[in-house]
Amino acid sequence: MTNALTVQSVLEKAIQKEIEAQELYRNLSRTAIDEAARDMFRELSKAEKKHEELLRKYLGGELGEGALKRDQILDYRIAEHLKQPPIKSDMKLSEVLLLAANREKASHELYLALARVHPPGRVKTLLEELASQELEHKQKMEYMYTEVAFPQTAGG
Repeated sequence: MTNALTVQSVLEKAIQKEIEAQELYRNLSRTAIDEAARDMFRELSKAEKKHEELLRKYLGGELGEGALKRDQILDYRIAEHLKQPPIKSDMKLSEVLLLAANREKASHELYLALARVHPPGRVKTLLEELASQELEHKQKMEYMYTEVAFPQTAGG
């Protein structure tokens, strides 16, 4: 059996994932020791908020051209992109960064999948831009991971 989802249900799940990402990055910005990391997490939280707002506009029918009907059935197994392991309170920073990178990867794939089913136009372009931004977020998480998991030693 395949997963049949409507545009509305996908957008609602995507909005929820954007909210979760905002919370994750806000919390990381509060706990990070490095000021540059705190700034990066604050910026990522703001970017995820903008994604949430754009998705809410889509859900509310405010984007117009190229938007799919909210009740249109989509069947390309997006749910696989949305499943994530639970966040545990005792996770190491490196684990949190890997989790965040995987969440950004899933968001990237979600937006690419949504863009593929849209006709050319404003909404397709918006979804492709969101996918690109999520990929940038993933790259930042991976960079931070390498800094935490493989710290530079005094010898080089």
